[in-house]
Amino acid sequence: MNSAEIADGLRVNERAASSRALLSGAPVGAVSWDAILAGAAGAAALSLLLLMLGVGLGLSSISPWTNRGASAAAIGISTIAWLTFTQLAASGMGGYLAGRLRSKWAGVHTDEVYFRDTAHGFLAWAVATLLTAALLGSTVSGIVGAGAQAGASVAGGAATMAAGGGAAAIGAAASSGGGSGNAPSTSGPMGYFLDSLYRRDASSTAAAPATDSAGTDRSPPPTAEIGRIFAASIGSGNLPPADLKYVGQTVAQRTGLSQQDAEKRVADTYAAAQAKLRDTEAAARDVADKARKAATYAVLWMFISLLVGAFIASLAATYGGRRRDL
Repeated sequence: MNSAEIADGLRVNERAASSRALLSGAPVGAVSWDAILAGAAGAAALSLLLLMLGVGLGLSSISPWTNRGASAAAIGISTIAWLTFTQLAASGMGGYLAGRLRSKWAGVHTDEVYFRDTAHGFLAWAVATLLTAALLGSTVSGIVGAGAQAGASVAGGAATMAAGGGAAAIGAAASSGGGSGNAPSTSGPMGYFLDSLYRRDASSTAAAPATDSAGTDRSPPPTAEIGRIFAASIGSGNLPPADLKYVGQTVAQRTGLSQQDAEKRVADTYAAAQAKLRDTEAAARDVADKARKAATYAVLWMFISLLVGAFIASLAATYGGRRRDL
């Protein structure tokens, strides 16, 4: 007796057993949970394996050096393609296993068998998706939510800066040098503008500030006070004339400039600081918008890949079920 005859005999015996069970009134389940769980386990394992491979390939294509390695656009397209391929492969295998391993339904109409196989594939995909989400929920949510969280934080920072937070940063940068309120500050981007007010011209003949025995200037410019003056009005966009005159006087005394030239320097520095804040705000808004769009596209493509996976799992289950009933 050859293998074909043995297989035919097994099929005949199985059909006879199914017929006896049907005639005896034994219940025949419409859902084979063993097959569904087996297909779901296989799909989840393959999905995890392919995700790990995708992460490894992605990290290998990234370079810490500028203008080296894959670009951000190429990495994004590759990630979308790999997620879609992962869903196709894992869902297809899980659905096929669920259809091929399910119990045989004797005496059931062909249309009903087709519907049950489709349902088995969909259930296997659903269980595998829930299992993967339970195991990798924190990781996936962290990756997907990173863009949205970054966009929200950057957008909040931009809004704070627009409302005057950047002005407060000027005062903080100016006063961070010492507790007396007159210590110079070299930290922060705004410290540059405040320090530039007191640059002394080499051609100035005004009396030099106090120096020590080594000839080193030890009288600090009042950048903290000027920073607070700038911070009080930079949000509105105009420096009051009284403040302009006062700051001009301090600059004139420190640098040897005339009052008119000192006030012009103050006005120019004030305008440069405002322009810097506007540029920073625009850059922050641009980063927030890009992060929001990236998070939106990531969620949409994940939805599409999961939807494709559900369809492939159902289709593969019908194919596996037909192979099972041959």
